[in-house]
Amino acid sequence: MGWDAEYDVVVVGSGAGAMTGALLAAKAGLQVAVVEKTDLLGGTSAYSGAAIWMPGTQVQQRAENGDSTEAARTYLNALLDDPDQEKVEAFLTRAPELAATLEEDPWLEFAWQAFPDYFDRPGRVPQGRSFTPVPLPLDEIGERISLVRPPVDRERFGKSHHLGQPLAAGRALIGRLLLALDATEGATIHTQVTMDELVEEQGRVVGIAGTRADGSRVHLAARRGVLLAAGGFERNNDERARHGVPGNADWTMAPSGTNTGEPIAAAVAVGAATDLMDQGWFCPGIAHPDGSAAFTLGFRGGLVVDQSGERYANESLPYDQMGRQMAADPARIPSYVVFDATSMGHLPAIAIPEGDPEHHLASGTWHRADSLPELAAAIGVPADALGATVERFNGFAASGVDEDFGRGADEFDRYFADPSLVPVVRGPFWAARLLLSDLGTKGGLVTDAAARVLREDGSAIEGLYAAGNTSASMTGAHYPGPGVPLATAMVFASLAVSDLT
Repeated sequence: MGWDAEYDVVVVGSGAGAMTGALLAAKAGLQVAVVEKTDLLGGTSAYSGAAIWMPGTQVQQRAENGDSTEAARTYLNALLDDPDQEKVEAFLTRAPELAATLEEDPWLEFAWQAFPDYFDRPGRVPQGRSFTPVPLPLDEIGERISLVRPPVDRERFGKSHHLGQPLAAGRALIGRLLLALDATEGATIHTQVTMDELVEEQGRVVGIAGTRADGSRVHLAARRGVLLAAGGFERNNDERARHGVPGNADWTMAPSGTNTGEPIAAAVAVGAATDLMDQGWFCPGIAHPDGSAAFTLGFRGGLVVDQSGERYANESLPYDQMGRQMAADPARIPSYVVFDATSMGHLPAIAIPEGDPEHHLASGTWHRADSLPELAAAIGVPADALGATVERFNGFAASGVDEDFGRGADEFDRYFADPSLVPVVRGPFWAARLLLSDLGTKGGLVTDAAARVLREDGSAIEGLYAAGNTSASMTGAHYPGPGVPLATAMVFASLAVSDLT
């Protein structure tokens, strides 16, 4: 093989897991390549709120929030269906160690942020156990900001970073990891390279091949190993259909041009096993005029109806659970968020991005009417059913008890609005089209507790590791709490580096 460059480790992807793995490998004295498909770093991690669900760390201890490794173990065992106990224990053991290691770097600092776990199970911590990166001032990121993906509510409208504000949330996480990597010798970043092939010698993965933006091929050697942490296949409709993943590639929150599944396919081509390929990290998504959808959560008013004009779930459910409710019946896609003039023409929820209400109205993704029957006609649902649904919902708002779906009963429901039951009575009335979006697929390569990629017979493919959404999620079909995708990606990337060093 004629290599274009040789490294100890090649990391494919540039999200939280990939950048964590690259940083730790570089700190171990290894020569590292980061291979990113687009011209910007961060992927969906950069769009995220950057909650990190690593239990029992010094970050929670500083906040004195009552979290512990044992409480998290209790919580996961009460929630997960037949979990891989070796992987769960590896995650729980490494999480505190990884947080401490990362915070030893002057560029990396985290703080606990209240955000409830998503299920009422033993071991749940009041107000949650997740933490986030501290915002990164613009004068500290400097010119390197040009490599960090902007927030979704700006990039989707052709804008870059807001230069009047520090990098926050996912941009702060990727920016801090980038600066830490810059300060550690031994890392090279390759952008605009689509990795689509693993190179083997005598059954061991020894490098990768990919295609540059100009169509030329590039081959990078990996003496110690290759870490695949490049997201899933959420932007690939053919693969979604083949594996039965609900939703649509146009509705995912993954950045345009990313996450079409080439790294997973390359691993399968060398014998890797896969699992959970029909699964995703789901969420409701407000439809946008361009055919995309926007991650939606935190309802503080309104109600959601299906195409029969009836409610079918607690609108304040954690987003993955609400997404799964939508996926359960074709008549729920699309659904409609029905609200009134109380919210002054804006969605009574957090939509990232919401978009311009007038643009929505002009395009037909939102509708406005003086009466509920007129609104029902505009969105094509039975007027009598919508009227009865709103009347019943308003009765629950008056009593404070949702007798149908329990909205407002759980801590998570009240995190964004208390009370979460608000009557819909003031015209004009509005309806916003709601689609099934996702934060990514969560099925992928089968891995062990060291993040080694496994064959169908359970043997490890030497030299090959996977983390994040390129691997099958440790949490199966469940989404335990805010920041589980980032935390598991970061922790298992760190375990991969420990194994290959």
